[in-house]
Amino acid sequence: MITDMMAKSSWGQRLSWASFALSIGGMLVALIAAAGSGAGLWQFGIGFAILRYAFYAAILGGLLAIVAFAIAQRGGISTLRLNLISFVIAATFVIYLTNQIATAKSVPAIHDVTTNLVDVPQFETLKVRADNLEGIPDEGRPDLAALDPENRWKALHREAYGDIRTLRVAKNPEDAVRQIEALIAARGWQLAQVNLQAGTVEATATTLFFRFKDDVIVRVRADPIRPGGSLVDMRSISRVGGSDVGVNAKRIRAFLADLRSA
Repeated sequence: MITDMMAKSSWGQRLSWASFALSIGGMLVALIAAAGSGAGLWQFGIGFAILRYAFYAAILGGLLAIVAFAIAQRGGISTLRLNLISFVIAATFVIYLTNQIATAKSVPAIHDVTTNLVDVPQFETLKVRADNLEGIPDEGRPDLAALDPENRWKALHREAYGDIRTLRVAKNPEDAVRQIEALIAARGWQLAQVNLQAGTVEATATTLFFRFKDDVIVRVRADPIRPGGSLVDMRSISRVGGSDVGVNAKRIRAFLADLRSA
């Protein structure tokens, strides 16, 4: 009997430490993969591959934590806290990545978002990536497959981001540009250009995870209907990748909401 309890205790402790190593190890490896990609030590594709295995490791760590927890409950093993810590770490990491995957599947695989598809804001200082319209998916739909890449992008954009439109503000163009410049500075984006005459502001935003660089242009024009007011358009493009997981649309919505309330 005592021998059996000692054997269970030994296995329980091993499982607990294995769970902890996999859980925290998976999270740390994911952070290293993101940091290395952001620093240019390896390509983003390699970083994503590492992230995939870190995800699997965390799932296994969480499952082992449950098994070890059950063994500890039955045998009175003093690793309950360690099992709980391992499970919380694994669950947090897995839930975060699962949410990212779900978001990616819910939005089209495009990376260029704008408020104006008829008159798209054009960058002057920052350069649009050479492959910007390459690889726009047709999602297996004949109607999209029949379109050229630009119109396929516009069709997908209209379906997913129909709420993102030109903003009308009660400020003259110069005041609007100054307000936009201030909002960009508050966000910590890297300012590339402010052209008062053209009414454009260009900047680069860097994402927290993987340190992706996204280029942004905000264009201001006098409102032809409301004297003293302005029409504001915005565009945000990811420098790498096919899908932006909805980040550019989220950025534009948040920025224009702040500008509207400023």
